[in-house]
Order: sequence, then structure tokens, then C-alpha cells
Amino acid sequence: MESAYPSYYREPEIIKESIYTGGQALQKAPQIEGVPTGIEGLDELFFTIKEKDGMLKKAPLGGMPKYSVCNITGVSDTGKSLMAEQFAVEQARKGQKVAFITVETPANFVVASIKYRALAMGYDFSEFEDNIILIDAASFSKLRENLPDLLSTLAYAIKTYKIDFTIIDSITGLFENKEMMARAIVRRVFNFMKKWYQTALFVSQKRSGHEELSAEAAGGYAVGHIVDGTMVLAKELITSQYQARIYKAQIGDLIRLFRIDGCRMCGHDTKTHFMEITDTGIVKIKEPIGG
Repeated sequence: MESAYPSYYREPEIIKESIYTGGQALQKAPQIEGVPTGIEGLDELFFTIKEKDGMLKKAPLGGMPKYSVCNITGVSDTGKSLMAEQFAVEQARKGQKVAFITVETPANFVVASIKYRALAMGYDFSEFEDNIILIDAASFSKLRENLPDLLSTLAYAIKTYKIDFTIIDSITGLFENKEMMARAIVRRVFNFMKKWYQTALFVSQKRSGHEELSAEAAGGYAVGHIVDGTMVLAKELITSQYQARIYKAQIGDLIRLFRIDGCRMCGHDTKTHFMEITDTGIVKIKEPIGG
């Protein structure tokens, strides 16, 4: 007698190990605390809720949430890589090991940029240069095009160097020409970061046609819908008197903007802020639009 199911059918499997009570899950849950980012004006935009005298009150977190996976997105020349490099320098100078996966630019050029970023921040890079562990996916196409190879290499680096922080610049470079797979790729990398308890930053490139302050990156909503939070960077050229009045600027000025577009691990400021990139390439988050 023929089977009622196609030849590829198999009986559904019950994965009992995937079921937790709330108490069991909490035993594995990390304590939420802030990680200072090294970016002026950013750390105070994250907060948590604490109980005091029977009242719930906001309390500053003092940085992005530890163990979070956050996305930095924007069109070109908005300061995404600068922010990632400042974050890397801040952790490395404090003695932390940072994996910096470079997908767009070879490692030797990236480390030269990080060294300059450290100098601009007032630090001697030679004192902590070996706390930056570069993985050169730009030069080694096998890492860029084969995700299992990349994640195995990163796992080896994490175990070897005791790494707690990971930066990928850029995550969109891992699904170039295969955006149909973007969501699956980002989900797998996100789950890897959670498994290894990494505090991570993903840099993602926005298409130039997208709305400037939207969180949508190349690959659609693949990145923003999966990660813990997204920081959106934008720039706007002042070409009208209307814009000049809104931004209190002059026609011809280039205005830079910053917004946190959600963070599921803690509370956050929801306003759009002015952003500055100094002459030495340092990103600073300024006051919100409208004061």
C-alpha cells in the first residue's frame, strides 16, 4: 500500500530541549548593564527602569546594553564606520578584546584607520593595538562568501583571544548579490552572537534611494527586524529656506542627523538628534532637533 505522504516527508520531531519555564530561562539570562561606547552624547540615550520607594523610575544605563547586537545603518558618508571604530577603540583601551570583521576593506587599511581614530580620541594605540583582532573577509573571499567558514573562524578567534566584542563592517557585504538570502544570513550571525555572549555592532549600508531616517538597509528589513536595536545616521543638504529654519542652518550647509530606531533590551531616547563629525573624524551626538 502506498504511503499517504510524499517520499520526502518525515514525522515532526518534538524538540523538548527548546522548552523552558520562565524561571529556567531567567537562570541563563544576563544582567542588563551599559557598555560605554566612546561616542560623546550616545551613552546617556539608553536607560532602564528601576523600582524605588514603590515607584518605577528611569535610570541611565550608561551605554548600549551589554550582550546586545545593534545595527548602525545609513547611506554612504554618514559616519557608520567611524562610530564602529570609536567603539572598538573604547573597548580595546580598557583591556577588552574586540573582533573586527572587515568585509569591505583589507585589514591593514582598516587598522590604520583605527589607529588614527585612537589618536583623535587622545589615546596611544600602541598601548592596546593587540586587543583588536582583525578578521579579513575583504581579502579572503571564502570568508565573505561562505558563512560557515566565517563563523567557524570567528568562533576560533573568540576562544583563542577571549573576545567579548564583535564588529562587522559591513553585514550587508555578506549578502552582496544574494539579497534573497539576507534575512537567513543575518539571523544566523545574530544567533551566533547570542550563543557566544558577544556585544556586537553590525554596520549596514542603506540604498541611496531609501528615506534618509528610515531603518531600512540593503536587503530590506532583514537587519533591522532581527537585531536588538538600530541606530540610524543621515545627512541632509540645506537647499531651501524652509530647511534652514527647521535646522537653524544656512543654505548650503550639510546637516547630520542621528536617531535610535528601537532597542528591545532597554529603553532609549526616541528623538532625532543633530550629529557632528569633527575635523579629526570623531562622531558626536548633539542636542535633539527642536531643543
